Amino acid sequence: MAKSLVLAEKPSVGRELARVLGCKRGGEGFLEGDRYVVTWALGHLVTLADPDVYEKKWEKWDMEDLPMLPQNMKLVVIGQTARQFKVVQAQMKRSDISELIIATDAGREGELVARWIMLKAGWKKPTKRLWISSQTDKAIKEGFSKLRPASEYDNLFRSAQARSEADWIVGLNVTRALTCRHNAQLSAGRVQTPTLALIVDREKEIRNFVPKDYYGVRLKAGGFSATYRDKNNNPRSFDKAAMEKIATACQGECTITQVRAMRRQSPPPAAYDLTELQRDANKKYAYSAKETLNLMQSLYEQHKLLTYPRTDSRYISDDVVPTLPERIKAVMVDSYKPLAQEIMRNRPLKTRFLVNNAKVSDHHAIIPTEEAPDLWRLSGPEKNIYDLVVRRFLAVLMEPYEYEEIELTINCAGHIFTAKGKRVLKQGWKAAYDRNFSFDEEEETQTLPEVRQGQRLKIASVQVTSGKTPPPPRYTEATLLTAMEHPHSQVQDKELKKILEETSGLGTPATRADIIEKLFSAFYIERRGKELVPTSKGMQLVELAPSDLRSAALTAKWEDRLARIAKGTERDFKFIEEMRAYAGKLVNDVKLSDAKYTHDNQTRKACPDCGKFLLLVKGKRGEMLVCPDRECGYRKSVTQTTNARCPNCFKKMELRGEGDNQMFACVCGYREKLSAFKERRASAGAGKRDVQKFLQNQQKEEPKNNPMADALAKWLEQNKK
Repeated sequence: MAKSLVLAEKPSVGRELARVLGCKRGGEGFLEGDRYVVTWALGHLVTLADPDVYEKKWEKWDMEDLPMLPQNMKLVVIGQTARQFKVVQAQMKRSDISELIIATDAGREGELVARWIMLKAGWKKPTKRLWISSQTDKAIKEGFSKLRPASEYDNLFRSAQARSEADWIVGLNVTRALTCRHNAQLSAGRVQTPTLALIVDREKEIRNFVPKDYYGVRLKAGGFSATYRDKNNNPRSFDKAAMEKIATACQGECTITQVRAMRRQSPPPAAYDLTELQRDANKKYAYSAKETLNLMQSLYEQHKLLTYPRTDSRYISDDVVPTLPERIKAVMVDSYKPLAQEIMRNRPLKTRFLVNNAKVSDHHAIIPTEEAPDLWRLSGPEKNIYDLVVRRFLAVLMEPYEYEEIELTINCAGHIFTAKGKRVLKQGWKAAYDRNFSFDEEEETQTLPEVRQGQRLKIASVQVTSGKTPPPPRYTEATLLTAMEHPHSQVQDKELKKILEETSGLGTPATRADIIEKLFSAFYIERRGKELVPTSKGMQLVELAPSDLRSAALTAKWEDRLARIAKGTERDFKFIEEMRAYAGKLVNDVKLSDAKYTHDNQTRKACPDCGKFLLLVKGKRGEMLVCPDRECGYRKSVTQTTNARCPNCFKKMELRGEGDNQMFACVCGYREKLSAFKERRASAGAGKRDVQKFLQNQQKEEPKNNPMADALAKWLEQNKK
């Protein structure tokens, strides 16, 4: 009997699909049933070949051999996962397999994972596509009953492949050119570099900023405060003497000249897409974009509580509406129960702020699935992300927030003052949130007493207020994600602004977290609290990189073209040809540049392998000593920021030293040997395995999975040997 081969992206997803499809017989790397054989990748099993596969001379990093522009890009099996590729290929070659069902993640990168495996394995038989937005049993069964021809996603694959080839062509050439030119480990890319440029440009604005003192006048009367406004309604002045004169004149009584009461409505915010969720998670919980994506992936794949995370839509389509009652019933637990019950009582459901067919692309907004949660199974961070999504989902189904805005205009000695207050009429959607959750658009308000026009009030006090104009704020991950999504707000040039307003920004919701992580791992930026600060290396790289590559406008335009390739309105080969020509231009710019790179973080400690003085760099997880010579590649950890809490002040401690001398250190002065820490953890109920797992987690790094990092790492490893 002919069977269908199902190809999932990860083992965990593959096993879930196999369970639902009744595939119980196990083999190495696959599960089999009467109708289906389920196998899986481990992320990418196949990738673009390294330069030396095309030309032997490209094995050596030499400026004279650049640019590297292969005529036809080649695919190779990734060495670390070659065993699983052979398993997948063996299933594809079975005589009883009649068709393949692509069940990798329903997005651009998931399509690329499957198609490259199929190409490398030589798959020629019919192919279908599973396209689902959640991993519940119901969604999987419905998806398999509505399989689509894989040909419908050919353009999505072409877009994904064009993106990958463009990153290889542009990224590897510019990375090699910069590295060879300056003999330093430098990398650049079509999205990474303009993103770094945003952070560097902001830092320059801050450093060049000169604060100015400003002044105002505030009076208190009738139990409320009012602020002076000039003829242009501006509450600030740089003339201190003028403000002091007004304050002196305002004595005795003032008169209310106008009372305005305006009824207003505030609609609920749209449901979450990935970028908006990453922003709120960073603001409320200080989670990085990558952490939020990983937590979402767990809630989607493992717990099956939320829908597909890598979406750029904040709405759902009409066909999802019939499932809403079941989703609302699923979240009738814990503190969500009263809200969910209230929504179900007030039928029909209020979907006008949630449904918009025109604004749904490949996937709808992130919403809860029909699966009822066991909240006790979730980790603390998972609960936090789940809470954000559920509350937003419930809020968007509720009525608008209604309030009355009251504005008083006051005349005092011929000078105009204003006071604003707010009276809530209907909580509406804000009932879904507690008081700790703030919304950017909210302003500080005060409760105003009942007053009437013409009423005279005795002035209780008048004071001159002062402050300094603040510099522009440094980016946090939340604000950087906004800048990447809408880079036009960072540009003054009208023509460039127009281009950026019409394009999709820097990267995609699915890739922005990885881009930020790469900036950390390359030591281009570091974190100070929530703020992102460029390192000297990062600031120099922006100056060294070709000016074209720093342009947010150009890069956003490329991303928009990739989106058009996915829609079938542009041809991929035309885009790639332009990238080839562009890479040649960038390499030439680097060759002709007379810019210099300086290591200003050099220590007096010599590299044990080559003798050069080591550089002290601050990575995301602590400080490291790194050899500046790209041909050496020596690295040594100095300190690691851990999740271990100080028993005295409860702050996170650093792990310092090596081997038996490893020691935890806290800023409060507390010190504890690693051996003592292990004993303390064990006595507190954590076994040796728990302690070991904790320490191993400190060593973990997210996979870079980009051609520049992978090629540079491989090259360094070869030369180290």
